[in-house]
Amino acid sequence: MTEISLLVEAEGERLDRYLAEELSELSRSRVQQLIEQGNVQLNEKICSSKKLTVKLGDRITLKIPEIQPLNLQPQAIPLDILYEDDQILIVNKSAGLVVHPAPGHPDGTLVNALLAHCPNLPGIGGVQRPGIVHRLDKDTTGAIAIAKTEQAHQNLQAQLKAKTACREYLGVVYGAPKTEKGSVNLPIGRHPIDRKKMAVVPVESGGREAVTHWQIRERIANFTLMHFQLETGRTHQIRVHSAQIGHPIIGDPIYGSGHSLKVNLSGQALHAWKLKLIHPVSQEWIEVTAPLPDEFLTLLGRLRGRM
Repeated sequence: MTEISLLVEAEGERLDRYLAEELSELSRSRVQQLIEQGNVQLNEKICSSKKLTVKLGDRITLKIPEIQPLNLQPQAIPLDILYEDDQILIVNKSAGLVVHPAPGHPDGTLVNALLAHCPNLPGIGGVQRPGIVHRLDKDTTGAIAIAKTEQAHQNLQAQLKAKTACREYLGVVYGAPKTEKGSVNLPIGRHPIDRKKMAVVPVESGGREAVTHWQIRERIANFTLMHFQLETGRTHQIRVHSAQIGHPIIGDPIYGSGHSLKVNLSGQALHAWKLKLIHPVSQEWIEVTAPLPDEFLTLLGRLRGRM
């Protein structure tokens, strides 16, 4: 455990921003994580809020736990690579592939595959989630970006937070929306009863801002091919918002209850179709398109045949 003490010589800045500027070896996200873990004291009291403003003369004590050795094993899982250079990697994730280890999925994840493909990845962005800057649900397919350097990791996370990175999805939903396009601006949080689910939850009850823009691509009888664009990136965001407006994603086992359609899908009919971001070094725009999976195309063909 490393302990660092600081005496604030200026005031008016947020705690997390101040620490990230004073300690250049720590990213702001890492500082925020340490605050959440209770490893930061302000004037000898544990601080749990990153939004506190520091004042002249404040004393800050920061405890940095030793990084635990990476116990994840590289696994030779095939990757469908859409783009790669020495800074970033973008892959087309298949259905059923978990992004990083979690209870019930200790291995066989995208992270295990990445460790085999990128030997220098350990330590980038965290011990258990090396290189991961955003996620896709286990049964959602499509484009996902991975950082191969710490610089790229911080840069891509900043783009997602500033909403400059653009994530577009295609999904097939039940029903036919009355309008051609719209937006859903409803906060999302952990379901108050079923903790494995997310739900629309008021901000005052712990929900976080969530905005999804949608547009109809094709009306197919009583089903619709939708184009979604994320403004925020909450867990299960598109799935929750789609169900909330009465048009759940086909094949969604959690939020599609009450709707039945026999489909041969490995997951829900939701695909991360396009990803557009600024390269962390060259500052040039990169845009990739992940081809629709065969199962998704087969589903569209079957639905069109019902018309």
